Amino acid sequence: MTKKVLFKNLGQIDFKDAWDFQESLFKKAIDLKMYNRKHESDSAGQLPENHFLFCEHPHVYTLGKSGSADNLLIDDEGLKQKKATYYKINRGGDITYHGPGQIVGYPILDLDQFFTDIHRYLRTLEEVIIKTMADYGLKGDRYPGYTGVWLDPESDKARKICALGVRTSRWVTMHGFAFNVNTDLNYFNNIVPCGIDDKDVTSMERELGEKLPVQEVQHKIKKHFSNLFEVEFVE
Repeated sequence: MTKKVLFKNLGQIDFKDAWDFQESLFKKAIDLKMYNRKHESDSAGQLPENHFLFCEHPHVYTLGKSGSADNLLIDDEGLKQKKATYYKINRGGDITYHGPGQIVGYPILDLDQFFTDIHRYLRTLEEVIIKTMADYGLKGDRYPGYTGVWLDPESDKARKICALGVRTSRWVTMHGFAFNVNTDLNYFNNIVPCGIDDKDVTSMERELGEKLPVQEVQHKIKKHFSNLFEVEFVE
């Protein structure tokens, strides 16, 4: 049976505001699952809502739980000059950058309604981006041992185009992916992206030699997400 997912495009939004919004949806889903379990009403009770959020953040660096603060290469004054903010957050992974021209996707899903396998979840998110890139004639790929989507991962020209970092609790997910479409890649020079110091970062614009209409790319991501997760979006 096709599952319903509530879709919302938050537009350009401060990272902390989006994080707080995610947390509220995440907590609501977990609280409902706990209530159902306590009252033994998993089968008869109301299931948590599933959400998929799109947004774009002003310049911001975020550091995951397993990351090192040393991978931020500028100080407070440097952040101010770059008009960027910095947050230590509760997802997995190391440091990354978000900014204009990047599509950020936040699925808040109850994986009990899909599949209880985090590895499969991450690989499916990667596949969404790989299929989106293929629509533009680009071969996205996986890099063994790393998350995210890459081009030419096994060569000395390996470059990352999409970062992934998630948090899960009781099989509910939050955070998600950051896909470089028309991103200013200079901002990645101020960090060791994802803690990987010997690989490049790229964007759709850089690979194709032209800016892409972000709404068009978002539409393609939604189509592939819908097909791979077998969901129907409710606006």
